[in-house]
Amino acid sequence: MDLEKYRAKRNFKGTPEPQGSPRTRTLAGPLSFVVQKHQASHLHYDFRLEWNGVLLSWAVPKGPSLDPSVKRLAMAVEDHPVEYGGFEGIIPEGQYGGGTVMVWDRGTWEPDDQDVDAALAKGDLKFTLHGSKLKGSWVLVRTKGLGKSTRSAWLLIKHKDRYASLQDVVDVKPRSVLSRKLMAGIAAASGGDVTKAAKSGPKGI
Repeated sequence: MDLEKYRAKRNFKGTPEPQGSPRTRTLAGPLSFVVQKHQASHLHYDFRLEWNGVLLSWAVPKGPSLDPSVKRLAMAVEDHPVEYGGFEGIIPEGQYGGGTVMVWDRGTWEPDDQDVDAALAKGDLKFTLHGSKLKGSWVLVRTKGLGKSTRSAWLLIKHKDRYASLQDVVDVKPRSVLSRKLMAGIAAASGGDVTKAAKSGPKGI
């Protein structure tokens, strides 16, 4: 778990994304999680869990679902720096991932199994989220993959608990937990492509 792949993909003279550095895990501190809504070439949600000084990251094309019967594809991507959890704004067009980024949800998380590395290696990571929008028991389960992709494919699934719901949370709670803005508002505030960002709004808003 390091940031070599993350840094190799980015020109930090051309993007405001944090370069970051791996952090030493403090046993006393809570582990953070963040979900970032990202309108790049395609809209997706980046699901990130802090572990071993970095943010383990998965791209979730349709975003999280509170419905336990819904299994959302989550493609593993490179580790990100912990500082990335606070990044909201514009990645300039022409840069890797160019587009608007929103901090859609964030909070802390707790693994069900204290041996997180073993759970990841097994491909079955159960955990509890304490966020503004996402709460309760969840699981990430590794699956066979998608087509010819070499990236590790997982499924993000909500467990049945009092936080489970048929509500489409990505649509009914579209605003940033950081700025309270919609995607178009974030783009407008940072000089981004408002028209492109607006395409990811709730039901076209």
